[in-house]
Amino acid sequence: MKRSRTRSQTQVLKQLQTLKEPTSAQDLHIHLRQKKVSMGLATVYRALESLKLEGAIQVRTLSSGESLYSLAAAEDTHHLTCVRCGNSTIMDECPVHGLESHLTESHHFQIFYHTLEFFGLCQTCQLAEDDSLKDSRNDSRDDSRTAAG
Repeated sequence: MKRSRTRSQTQVLKQLQTLKEPTSAQDLHIHLRQKKVSMGLATVYRALESLKLEGAIQVRTLSSGESLYSLAAAEDTHHLTCVRCGNSTIMDECPVHGLESHLTESHHFQIFYHTLEFFGLCQTCQLAEDDSLKDSRNDSRDDSRTAAG
């Protein structure tokens, strides 16, 4: 049996529906205050947690530890996230849809959503790291030549 939502949960959900991008609880709180909705940050967190447990919203945790909330999407999105610059790229495919179906059937488990995110270095940061390594090797060669000469 589904519980009815509290006023706070309804307000948080309505605000999320107006946003085009996933948002943090803090930013959501700011949006609500700008709309003259009187709600404390702790209440926003509680409403988000309840909505997540209900399956109405989903949460994505960034490499920084920050959580971003959005409506539970009919189509899921997965990301490649750079741990250096924080850029995130959406993957075009979902490699776990078959697993999700299998788990639903074999465990009689109702899955609301799943998240999949890979963390590493984007091409730009890899190139910057390669350049940095080359520069440090050149500096150490110059230092050894100076010491020998």
